[in-house]
Amino acid sequence: MTKVITYGTYDLLHQGHLNLLRRAKALGDYLIVGVTNDNYDRERGKLNVKDNVLERVDAVKATGLADKIIIEEYVGQKIDDIQKYGVDIFAIGSDWEGEFDYLKEFCKVVYLPRTEGISSTQLREESQATVRIGISGCGRIAPRFAKEATYVSGVKVCTAHDIDDKKAESFAKELCLPQICHNYSELLSQINAVYIATPHLTHYELIKEALHAKRHVLCETPLVLNGQQARELYALAEKQGVILMEANKTAHCPAFNHLMVMVKSGVIGEVVDIEASLSKVWEDDTLREFDPQQAGGSLYELGSYPLLPIIKLMGTNYENLNLYSRMAGGVDIYTKGVLRFPKAICSFKVGLGVKTEGNLIISGTKGYAYVPAPWWKTDFFELRYENQNNNKKFFYKWDEAGLRYEIQEFISCIINHRFTSARLRRRESVCMADIMQQFTERKNVIEI
Repeated sequence: MTKVITYGTYDLLHQGHLNLLRRAKALGDYLIVGVTNDNYDRERGKLNVKDNVLERVDAVKATGLADKIIIEEYVGQKIDDIQKYGVDIFAIGSDWEGEFDYLKEFCKVVYLPRTEGISSTQLREESQATVRIGISGCGRIAPRFAKEATYVSGVKVCTAHDIDDKKAESFAKELCLPQICHNYSELLSQINAVYIATPHLTHYELIKEALHAKRHVLCETPLVLNGQQARELYALAEKQGVILMEANKTAHCPAFNHLMVMVKSGVIGEVVDIEASLSKVWEDDTLREFDPQQAGGSLYELGSYPLLPIIKLMGTNYENLNLYSRMAGGVDIYTKGVLRFPKAICSFKVGLGVKTEGNLIISGTKGYAYVPAPWWKTDFFELRYENQNNNKKFFYKWDEAGLRYEIQEFISCIINHRFTSARLRRRESVCMADIMQQFTERKNVIEI
């Protein structure tokens, strides 16, 4: 029996894919098809938003041409697969001519002719309307967002607005945007979606105006500082038929999501404790982050990040929350929170004027997960056990600012008409806003 193997993304399966699979099948008696998984595609800079890996596997299966379908998950897997399955022929499209000659040491390599005039990229451009995004707020994070958006298919940053026209003009010049808008209403009239990166206290009104205009909204975290406002805005978004999403980059980090799935699967047993910390020491107390009139302080600025793993793993139904804060100049420069759940105690620490170890530890009845600082940019974590021989380390790629993952999910929600994302569900976002509100109202808050 002659075994043939081929690989591809197979996004938007088309005639070119079918022709290539038929040609590969004709080379032998048994065809193995490797479909690249979503994380592997991300690592290669391909953040497509149409079909996920399960949908692409189903599409290949439906052709009836594959005798076996496998998932390609890591660089170097082709050699492992060739040896594992006893492959005789590796087949790939001719546009890769010469790229896989290194496999000739293991099997025969055949470059198959491609079908001219058709490709997934072309079909995506023809079938997928580009989401035009405008940026509201041209501060520190906005340039990073615009750059990261270039890595995601189906999105184009086309204009920006800031209360300071000069800042907006400088931003547009830096990013080569064709124009700026002189007011927010003008911006909304020219786009399909808005990315809001303005100070916290402006979020509610800006989101609400965008939703009434039936524009999709991606808003920097924290979404709002009031639970009832969060509930109102999510309900309004669904009523208007548009997407509202909180831009918490850690929630969309591939490694963080893998960690959450593994912990939920029980690899460290039942979770009984979570500790998460995030701190920065900024000496310039003239920054907005230190202004009580602009919702400055550690919890408002950083709290949504360490709250994320606690809420993702333990849920939103905590029994009690106590907050302990060190105040200076009217804002908390350090806050520690302790949440009690029915069978767990979780804590988090945030600081803008106090430095602490920024790691994440998830303790279970069988072992624990350790993510070193800066854990919110997860690129490595370890599962640790009593028997250290069972410890396992996991390494991932974190791309630059990491915003491309949240942008990809936002565009995917728009295209696929999903009002919520499993990475950060609406109820989880609302729970964070409730906690911010509790701090505002000084309920169970002890100043130290």
